[in-house]
Amino acid sequence: MAQLVVQDPELVDPLLEIAFEVDDPISSRACWVLEFTAKEHLFYIFPYLDSFVRKLGLVHLDSSVRPIAKICEYLVKSYFSKTDNGIRSALKEHHLEHIATACFDWLISEQKVAAQAYSMTCLLLLGRKFDWIHPELKMILLQNYASGSAAYQARARLTLKKLK
Repeated sequence: MAQLVVQDPELVDPLLEIAFEVDDPISSRACWVLEFTAKEHLFYIFPYLDSFVRKLGLVHLDSSVRPIAKICEYLVKSYFSKTDNGIRSALKEHHLEHIATACFDWLISEQKVAAQAYSMTCLLLLGRKFDWIHPELKMILLQNYASGSAAYQARARLTLKKLK
């Protein structure tokens, strides 16, 4: 399916509509296709960034949150990349703020470790731009460390080490 979208980027718009039908289990499949598309052609999402970031907080199915969080990680990593990839002109400060909010929500709610790990990466990077993020991230990681799974603890340790 991602190959179809790669061949016809205009399919991103209806795919996003399906992805954000958040109570429909089929939305998860659309999120997966979006993730695979974004992995190779992140710029296909650029025209839809406003809509994408506004609706991040609506996604709640585990199988949808993970790919959406991964797309956020792709966006944030590209934004902070040293190579000029066009993302800095497409991704505005308010987009980054929406992503930060969603990542904090995923980090403090009952989510699978993968979504939380992607959120940690996003927030670690976003903390370079927004001073308030790193102290909040550190507090949350320390607070949830003892009750987290082994995978959560491993990723939290790595993130905390980078915060020092």
